[in-house]
Amino acid sequence: MKVKSRDHSTLKSYLKSAGQWIGEETIRCIPDSEPKEYLYDLMQNYPLRGGKRFRPALVLLSCELFGGDPEDALTSAVALELFHNFALIHDDIEDESLLRRGTPTLHLQYGIALALNSGDALLGLVHEILLENHLRLEGTLALKIHRQLNKVMQATFEGQALDIGWVVNKVFPDRAEYREMISRKTGWYSGKGPCQCGALIAGASKTELEIIGSFGEAIGIGFQVRDDLLNLTEESETVAPNAGAGGYGKERGGDIAEGKRTLITIELLERLPAAEAEELRSILLAERDQVTESEINWCIEKAKNSGALDSVADYCQQHAIQAADALTKLPHNSAGSLLGELVDYLTIERKA
Repeated sequence: MKVKSRDHSTLKSYLKSAGQWIGEETIRCIPDSEPKEYLYDLMQNYPLRGGKRFRPALVLLSCELFGGDPEDALTSAVALELFHNFALIHDDIEDESLLRRGTPTLHLQYGIALALNSGDALLGLVHEILLENHLRLEGTLALKIHRQLNKVMQATFEGQALDIGWVVNKVFPDRAEYREMISRKTGWYSGKGPCQCGALIAGASKTELEIIGSFGEAIGIGFQVRDDLLNLTEESETVAPNAGAGGYGKERGGDIAEGKRTLITIELLERLPAAEAEELRSILLAERDQVTESEINWCIEKAKNSGALDSVADYCQQHAIQAADALTKLPHNSAGSLLGELVDYLTIERKA
């Protein structure tokens, strides 16, 4: 893999340069052969749309944090990015989402069958790419990394099963159940897994792995809850997100239309009068095509006026504090400084 320099001067410049590096290597891994029209072009579709690519950046930064060479972590970072794009394709189908990174979702462009097949091919490519670690890393370490990312994938599937299952079975989870789901679905995938992966490559101790894992889980959960807030408050749905900038890239209020059980809906059901809480339940239980724009706007307005959005924002703040506290127990260097900035960016400051 080609060596690329990364600008550590600011978080935005780092995410831009590291994101470009990861993006180029991700595309390089996808075959440029037939059948292009029905497979390989589709596999490139989401990666070419951009994205923040903070998950693979966490792998690189966590490796640097413990004195490792980010070049050693590149293969694992690319594998995680490939998995991320696989997950987006399947998630969009499962949620019947309309937009991804500012344009129609892959299954709306090409149909569910071709989209599913291209996602499956991306997942297969994850394991093929991870085999390249055996060419650069010691054999036992390469196996540990593969197992670590398998844990990430398994936890993601378990969390997604709970998330979808609640909708299918018309279940409204309590806070503890929600916390369990979000810890598996996003705590691992968007934080703990990538951070521990990079730390493993650098040779971090067991104690250090636990601390960086706690850091990652906190920002992963904070990121997801912030994303749920943006779904109701951000209106840049047709602007693709990019490193340190960009728009939201998904349809406003889509979580309501999909009947998602989020911390916001849990807060709302606790805060609304009985009649309005029942109305919210009926909206969340309806089929997506039966939910009207006025009902979505009603839910958003109630979330604002009831204080639910403010309470959920405080939840993000709490996770930012937990992450920052964990970081104080880890090495202090340029990578650590960027990870510190990333805490606020992902959990508090992110507007798109």
